Amino acid sequence: MIILDGKKTSNDIKEEIAVEVAQLIASGGKKPHLAAILVGNDGASETYVSAKVKACEKVGFNSTLVRLEDTVSEEELLAQVEKINQNADIDGLIVQLPLPKHIDEMKVTEAIFPQKDVDGFHPANVGRMALNLPTFLPATPAGIIELLERYKVETSGKHCVVIGRSHIVGSPMSILMARNSYPGNATVTLTHSRTQNLKEICQTADILIVALGKPEFVTADMVKEGACVVDVGITRVKSDKTKSGWKLKGDVAYDEVAEKCSFITPVPGGVGPMTIAILLKNTLLSSKREIY
Repeated sequence: MIILDGKKTSNDIKEEIAVEVAQLIASGGKKPHLAAILVGNDGASETYVSAKVKACEKVGFNSTLVRLEDTVSEEELLAQVEKINQNADIDGLIVQLPLPKHIDEMKVTEAIFPQKDVDGFHPANVGRMALNLPTFLPATPAGIIELLERYKVETSGKHCVVIGRSHIVGSPMSILMARNSYPGNATVTLTHSRTQNLKEICQTADILIVALGKPEFVTADMVKEGACVVDVGITRVKSDKTKSGWKLKGDVAYDEVAEKCSFITPVPGGVGPMTIAILLKNTLLSSKREIY
């Protein structure tokens, strides 16, 4: 069993990006610049955004963090998005989700210029991905693709089962795994809360990608011997064995499932770090104007 080490792989990618940025600046190019808008003070969002800002520093990017109160109006938030859209120095913009309930997330997503949408959530970029045109791929699915490629996981002709159909992970994952490329060329089954016989379907998966946010949902009896299992879920659960009183759990019961796998991602340290690495990669692409 081989662990798909997202922490190590993301550090490799960051080092590669840092070298490219140094060369870019040495040849008179501009520093890539990523902006993030954070609404409110949700603990998980604070953690994600500070990790993104630190990652920017590490690779030599400029970064801007715009903090707004959770009482901010939709109009004010859209005005901030437009201000960043019009700032020629900023290459990428992310609006940290989730947003407060009084704000329409899709309206905000659509307001970001597609050429600055380094999260890959804008309908124009999702459409380009579906048509296999150059675009900013959604960071988490693209991070998984990168992991599979760097660990040389065979995907061609394999049965890939995706659990969860979110627009952020499950749905784009199914598109990327079915593409006529490597990694890709898999036969993909996209499953969700209404899927019948889920256990039996999972048992046929050569590659199982789990993104539903239910701790330890996938157990050993659902997994085929020799499968590659990618766990996207991360949930804080109470634990009396840690100093903090919390433990991070994935969607897969790691200890029992790992014994049956050819490849598996740990939680934490698997898919999570890859998401930030791809965000940086997309921002670099944007700064070089390689997509738009």
